[in-house]
Amino acid sequence: MKMLRVKLFAKARDLAGTPEIQVPWQDGQSVALLKQQLGELYPALGPLVPGLLVAVNNDYAGDSAVLSSSDEVACFPPVSGG
Repeated sequence: MKMLRVKLFAKARDLAGTPEIQVPWQDGQSVALLKQQLGELYPALGPLVPGLLVAVNNDYAGDSAVLSSSDEVACFPPVSGG
């Protein structure tokens, strides 16, 4: 099975304890499935998963977006500023 490299930023990186993880991946699966797997593989990320932002190849991706193991994927929690 292929692996999907996922870069983590901010609180997601802190909770996972690493800036990058690899998730077993089958091309054609969705961002929603990625989020589910992140919560299962890294339970500490669980509280962030519902609001986690996912960027694929430098563009934000919705839950229905399809991923390939060759995609550049980054995840980070919503950021607010003031």
